[in-house]
Amino acid sequence: MAKLTVKDLTKIYEGKLSFQALKEVNFTIEDGEFAAVMGPSGSGKTTLLNVLSTIDQPTSGEVILGESHPHHLAKNELALFRRRELGFVFQDFNLLNTLTVKENMVLGLTLDGRKVREMNEKAGELAEKLGISRILNKRTYEISGGQAQRTAIARAIIHKPQLLLADEPTGNLDSKSARDVLDILAKINREIHTTMMMVTHDPLAASYCSRVMFMKDGVLVSEARKGNSQEKFYQEIIQEISRMEKTNAVM
Repeated sequence: MAKLTVKDLTKIYEGKLSFQALKEVNFTIEDGEFAAVMGPSGSGKTTLLNVLSTIDQPTSGEVILGESHPHHLAKNELALFRRRELGFVFQDFNLLNTLTVKENMVLGLTLDGRKVREMNEKAGELAEKLGISRILNKRTYEISGGQAQRTAIARAIIHKPQLLLADEPTGNLDSKSARDVLDILAKINREIHTTMMMVTHDPLAASYCSRVMFMKDGVLVSEARKGNSQEKFYQEIIQEISRMEKTNAVM
């Protein structure tokens, strides 16, 4: 778990027509905070996530996680950083169909050469917490979408990453499964104090976070913080999205 600091982050895609996807973006996600990023299509959310996850390099600016500067690392060091310090949860789960649920969960630990006993213990503990103990030996094509996303979450946190990045984690789930997954993410954040950032278009998903940052045209334009009421926070998010849509319509 660690503090994430983003300083003057800029990303320009060069070509016949260059495109500036991020424009001097600045923000901090505190150690143990659960934050969301929202914005319309083309606002820069995906680019931001790609840069934070080290999939993409910034044109300028800085990303600092704890005491690490990942974009300054050599290629081999960066691959190790991504595997050990970051956790990823994707909309389409990204599980390997040839492996069981348990084998998917411990894949990163296997690559790190951890002992089988340690991996079994960690997998068992997490499976119990996430309610997937009964399906550990099933293949991923034998389980539901909600179970697949729980498996993906387990894989993402089993190595205790400093930062968990979630990209539309409820996008392929029905409403009940989506709520279950959001409850799990909130529980992980609350109990394990994992620093988390979620990109989402869903106001309900965003309302599970402690803070929502709104993006437009590559810039963070506003933010909202949760008080004591999730329902009130949800309404604030809806209002801010509506305000941004009206601004777009006027422009």
